Amino acid sequence: MKRFLVLVGTLFFTGAVVAQQRPHYTQYILNNYVLNPALSGIENYTDLKISTRDQWVGLNGAPKTNYLSIHKPLGKADYKTSATSYNVPGENPRGNSYWENYTASDPHHGIGMILLNDKAGSFNRFSLSGTYAYHIGLSGRTNLSAGFSGGITMVSIDKTKQDFTGTGSSNDPATYSVSNELNKIKPEIGAGVWLYSANYFLGISAQQIIPHKLMFVDDAAIIQKGAFVPHLFLTGGYRFLLSNDINALPSFMLKYVKGTSTNDFQPEGNLKLQYRDLVWLGGSYRYEDGYAGMLGLNVANLFNVGYSYDYTTTHLNTMSRGTHEIVIGFLLGNNWGDTCPRNVW
Repeated sequence: MKRFLVLVGTLFFTGAVVAQQRPHYTQYILNNYVLNPALSGIENYTDLKISTRDQWVGLNGAPKTNYLSIHKPLGKADYKTSATSYNVPGENPRGNSYWENYTASDPHHGIGMILLNDKAGSFNRFSLSGTYAYHIGLSGRTNLSAGFSGGITMVSIDKTKQDFTGTGSSNDPATYSVSNELNKIKPEIGAGVWLYSANYFLGISAQQIIPHKLMFVDDAAIIQKGAFVPHLFLTGGYRFLLSNDINALPSFMLKYVKGTSTNDFQPEGNLKLQYRDLVWLGGSYRYEDGYAGMLGLNVANLFNVGYSYDYTTTHLNTMSRGTHEIVIGFLLGNNWGDTCPRNVW
């Protein structure tokens, strides 16, 4: 029985049964870079973000995700902005003049790095990836970037949390004899493209492009093997001018992961309202999962912070106290005096 439970847990984590392997981000609009490497170097400075996500609070072994991302432009001599940009001193990027004077960026490069740790139950996933992107102007007002990421992922098991008997024993027979194989290191590759302008963005990306088998035990009786599977993301948004001080940004994310739902797709809608570059609030709905509320604050040209709370409409809502997520961003080398990210919310 214990062997069965360990294998079910392994398969759940690695996606051979209905499971999403990559973390979910409620505030994807604040940092699309963690989903799409084509955003590397899209800002006018070094963009550093730190995030923590505590999912399904109250459930023992519920997922906990932490990441640090950093990226910067190379050879970017001009100063251009886009739909999710913020202000230049003396300029209101929420007003009409901003859109009227917008021009596409000159060609430039971007590089970056992402550190991610995702823990669920007795399984822990750590990944380190480097990214590169190249940005060009397709027309006078439209930019296109393409990028890729490459790195490693290490998946490990904490055997002390595999006590299914209540006796406190961690000597499960399914993993007891393979203690030297409880850490698996695999290569990880991703790619994406990003189309952006003054009032819209549209991107598509893929993570875990190369599938990898992943098993912690050697048992010929196991028919369905664990494996990493590709994750695809389609993201887009459009910024509307409600007044000269207030903008609305509806956006969406369509996620495809084989085996996660009836049709393998999960759509999500998001609406963000922002007053100049000071404060913002928003909400989102994720199909067959739940709702979320969000709010944020931008502090001068130093840093910004966003918070979200998720309420699930699944049966888990009887056992958990929701999900909390915090994203803190720092603007390094901000020579232009931006008050917060201009090209990505």
